[in-house]
This record gives sequence, C-alpha cells and structure tokens, in this order.
Amino acid sequence: MSHFKLIAGPCLIEDATTAMIIARHCKELADKLNLEYVFKGSYKKANRTKLSSTSSTMEELTALGVLQRIKKDLGIQVITDVHETTDCEVAAKYVDILQIPAFLCRQTELLLAAGKTGKIVNIKKGQFMSPESMVHAMDKVLSTGNKNVWLTERGTTFGYEYLMVDMTSMPKMKKFCDNIIMDCTHSVQRPNQTDGTGGDPEMIETIALSSIAAGATGLFLEVHPNPHLSSSDSTNILQIDKLEGILRKCIKVKQAIS
Repeated sequence: MSHFKLIAGPCLIEDATTAMIIARHCKELADKLNLEYVFKGSYKKANRTKLSSTSSTMEELTALGVLQRIKKDLGIQVITDVHETTDCEVAAKYVDILQIPAFLCRQTELLLAAGKTGKIVNIKKGQFMSPESMVHAMDKVLSTGNKNVWLTERGTTFGYEYLMVDMTSMPKMKKFCDNIIMDCTHSVQRPNQTDGTGGDPEMIETIALSSIAAGATGLFLEVHPNPHLSSSDSTNILQIDKLEGILRKCIKVKQAIS
C-alpha cells in the first residue's frame, strides 16, 4: 500500500519533451518511495490573470495526445483540467481523471458532464468555499452514478492578495470523501497582483508537511526543471530537484501518525 498519492507535473503542457522528462522523473521517484503517482498537466488554461497571460502553447488535441502518450509509455494515470461541458467528453478520451478548477467548483452542468464520463473527477475547493459546502459539489457528480470523486484543498481567499490554508479542511472533508488532496503549490499563490499572480514557493514544504499531518491522502504539486522558464505559474511552481526531499519528510510524518 502506498504512503499517499502524488499528483505532480507542469502547470501547462508546454512541449512533449519537457512533459516526458518531468513525468519520468516523478514516476521514478514515486516508485522508489512507494507512492501512487498521477501525472498532472493542463492542455489549456482558461482562468488567466490578464488577456496576455499564456493559456496554451500547442494545439489542444496535440497537448491531449502528449498526456495520452505519457499514460501509455509510463503506465500511469494522467489528470487534466476541464473548463466547459464540451471539454469533458473530449478530454475523457485521453486521460483518466478530470479536474474541476476551483473557480468552477459550483458549475452544475460542468460537474454533471464530468461525472457522466465515468472518469475519476477531482474537484478543487473554491477559494470562496467552506470545506463543509464541498459536499454539494461532490453530490452533483455522485448524482450521475459516478462514485469516483476526489476533493482538493487549495487555500481560501484572505483579503485581496493572499490565500490562507485552513488545515482543518482535511478532516472536515474526510467526513464525506475518502480522497482528500492538498494542492501545495497553488495554495502559496499571491493572486491579483498588478503584474499577474505571485507566489511564495518557500512555503510549499510547510504546506505539504502540515497537510499530511492533518490527514490528506494525497499531495498535488506543480513541478518544473526551470520554474522561471515555465510558461504558467512560474512564481509558485516547485523546482523539481527539491521534490524528493519534501516527499521523504512527508513520508516520515505519515508514518508517525499511522
């Protein structure tokens, strides 16, 4: 039995080579540490700070094809975001898990469309939502007959430019959902800056350790060999060579509370 799930990958599928390098590194690390691994990569980004912010770097079906290739070549599950009802059926042909972005977690038609694919649906908790209220988002997916639902904490709006992470979210949501993920990178964002989204990646380790102690069953981390070159979320993405050290500490925490 694995210690916990590791969902890791770039924010955006930038090119096939970089995506595969990241996937292989994380897969080898997860195998070594006995972690269940899911590769994460967005084939497009709909929620951007500015009109000029990068929403994609390649044609959508090509990016989905990269995800499918990683899935087949490495024998792992892959996850990507969906933003509209029409995205769900298309993306479901390529990936194992559909992710509902935090800002869209109340969109009934989107949740129903994702649920009807039969794929695992990972719903990110809105920055404006209480953990208890996420039962309603989950119930929308369950109403389709799809019982495969994960919930992900990613911080709560605190003023205009900060997020606060309430670690009691984990035990509160575990009362009605077995799979509770902590998004350790988006939770250190500093949104709504004048020049775009900022972040404090030095706090990623603190968030990861705390969330495992609070009962999270998985960690979500966006990683990149060169974060400053990442086309999306460069200010809060984790340098990939720092991942192993964080995971080893998290495993020790998990063992201590088990």
